Amino acid sequence: MRTETEGIVLRRRKISEKTQMITVFTREFGKIVAGTNLSEGRNRNQPALHAFTYGRYELNKSRSNFFINRAETVKSCYSLAENPDKYFHASYVLEFTDKVLEEECPEIGIYNALKDFLEMMESRERGLGTLVLAYQTKVIKYLGHEPVLDKCALCESRENLDKFSVEAGGVICRECFESAEKTMTPALIYNMNFDKIKILRYFAINPLAKLENVALREGVGKELQSLIRAYAEYYLEASDLKSEGLI
Repeated sequence: MRTETEGIVLRRRKISEKTQMITVFTREFGKIVAGTNLSEGRNRNQPALHAFTYGRYELNKSRSNFFINRAETVKSCYSLAENPDKYFHASYVLEFTDKVLEEECPEIGIYNALKDFLEMMESRERGLGTLVLAYQTKVIKYLGHEPVLDKCALCESRENLDKFSVEAGGVICRECFESAEKTMTPALIYNMNFDKIKILRYFAINPLAKLENVALREGVGKELQSLIRAYAEYYLEASDLKSEGLI
């Protein structure tokens, strides 16, 4: 079957002199891994095979195998490589996205969020980590693991929500924490307050475009980044990311 799709390149791997394997997050098919013999050099197809590129792809699909016959660049965000901080943060997001997505499972919400993320990262001057945190929060939501933030994840109380339990799946009240503390993993418990809860809710509800001028204070940002990474590792198995140590 021959078809066309638009997509974002997550990863490229050369397996022989003439053949490459391209991991593309497509709008229609979700994440796919496709082979291609499109040449290096000045071939006009080549930019569309690089990471950080949004392009259009003509595919041959045979059973579970994909092959890229033609590729056209719509927009390349490869200028991110000119700024090390932006490059490392964007590389982490691509690796994270590749890790948590199953193959051939369309995720239009995540797809649109990733497009927005890359475009915003190009022009962003501060709060790079804030943008990454907001993107990860939305990915967790779209994959069906949004944490409980409006009431205790254990007893549904709306009072004294001053802890976050990764294992419980959200915020927990002081009473539940005190009664269940001995059965919980200490490393997966985080101190919580109304401001942090409000930030996570805002990230989950609003499109990334609304965060253009939002940059969290460094301390708060790091605390929430640690929480979200632990949460993603626990529920999405998003661990052992090579680029994580670079940001």
